[in-house]
Amino acid sequence: MGNNQNQPIRRYNKQFMELLQAVVEKRALFRDFFVGGTIEALDGVQHNETAFSVKTSDIPVVVSEYNTDPNVGMGTGTANSSRFGEITEIIYEDEDVPYRWVWNFHEGIDRATVNQDFNVAIADRLALQAEAKIEKFNQEHSWFISQSASESFSIEEYTDEAVNKLFNDMRKHFVNNKVRANLTRVAKVNPDLYAYLVDNKLATTGKHSSANVDTGEIYQYKGFILEEIAETDFQKGDIAYAYATGIAKAFTGINTARTIESHNFDGVQLQGHGKAGEYIPEQNKIAVVKATFGENTPEG
Repeated sequence: MGNNQNQPIRRYNKQFMELLQAVVEKRALFRDFFVGGTIEALDGVQHNETAFSVKTSDIPVVVSEYNTDPNVGMGTGTANSSRFGEITEIIYEDEDVPYRWVWNFHEGIDRATVNQDFNVAIADRLALQAEAKIEKFNQEHSWFISQSASESFSIEEYTDEAVNKLFNDMRKHFVNNKVRANLTRVAKVNPDLYAYLVDNKLATTGKHSSANVDTGEIYQYKGFILEEIAETDFQKGDIAYAYATGIAKAFTGINTARTIESHNFDGVQLQGHGKAGEYIPEQNKIAVVKATFGENTPEG
């Protein structure tokens, strides 16, 4: 506990950090896109703009054959050639990762009106504020995934041909770009697309499909684990995000989570403020694609 003009301040940074991480791990829609299935929460923001720095290298891996020519590395090629081929110099650069957006809360707890144990009320409100921030995280993560997509596919109508081509094209993108087969692939889809996949004539028990018309559920399609999410959780025009899991990083820095005695009423002001953002290595964007629907999709 610190002091500010003799008014006691109680800080809850650590408690709010733990609450936020726990809620994100359980309830954030796109948690599987990020390493560990949660966010990295930092107690305090040391810099206004930069969250952290990473070592990066955008130099691609060069694949070449071992050369056994008698004049390579030997003979006339002695000391001026190599059977291993040309050497590619690997240089890592420091890349600053900035915060991208902010969050805050400000509430008042009056001893005369709260009708609850003061400490219990504070703990309850911190937990509810952590849950309330999930909607903001979902919106920002949706935007980030949409912006990170390396390719966008489009359909004009929900038909067997169009929907199957969409999933075949997304699958082909992952295969042709040699996204590691051992990575889990997921597809977050809107209700219309999800319902159509359940009703799709290819989703039959004869083809060992996981579709269940009775419950309106389908687990997997064309190698993508499916999850139905609301239209408003997509960006405008988007109907699906497909990606390999755990290929990016989400983070937040907590400037403060505190109570401070109020001069205006008999109680405390509960205040919180922080910054957040996301990071994906450029080479990992190849494992992110999205699908759009015509020009009439409701705004996300």
